[in-house]
Amino acid sequence: MTKVIGLTGSISTGKSTVLSFFREKGVPIVDADLIAREVVEPGEKTLKQIEQTFGDDVLCPNGTLNRKKLAALIFEDPKKRNALNQITHPAIIERLIQQRDYWVEQEVPIVVLDIPLLYENDLEHLVDKVLVSYTRPARQLERLMARDDLTHAEAKKRINAQQPIEMKQEWADYVLNNSFERKDTKEQFERLYAELLAT
Repeated sequence: MTKVIGLTGSISTGKSTVLSFFREKGVPIVDADLIAREVVEPGEKTLKQIEQTFGDDVLCPNGTLNRKKLAALIFEDPKKRNALNQITHPAIIERLIQQRDYWVEQEVPIVVLDIPLLYENDLEHLVDKVLVSYTRPARQLERLMARDDLTHAEAKKRINAQQPIEMKQEWADYVLNNSFERKDTKEQFERLYAELLAT
């Protein structure tokens, strides 16, 4: 029977590293961020709903979503952000379930649902177990500042926009500590992978 693992973490906690380890093992990945981009492509009903709700100003001349304009509209307005979530979340969840179920029907041993905001959006019910990619906060801040060329304050603001990684770590079924070298994370991953296959 297929084990459905929900992978989450916080910004700059090394989720990509963990995903690369799963990919090396040939484990299929269902990517929530990729699905979120797909459901707003031209021709998708979600994009039509966004246009009807926010006006055609949020579209580029070629009919694609103008993400910058939409982001500017919703950034400071919780009501508009909520309206956007009401449109996009059901479409994303529907596609997550379709892709998850496809792999379950293929009877693969493990499928990973990569859902950055799994806890924030209460999506634990979509998976059997939750794996959190954890990095100690000081390391997380350091990585984010370097990766996105942010000031300390900017990086802190982005981190604080998500639930604290310590809380996610407590709620998780499994935790991989990404605070150190890649080889350390790899060793933890190999132990976890063996456990997942054995249970």
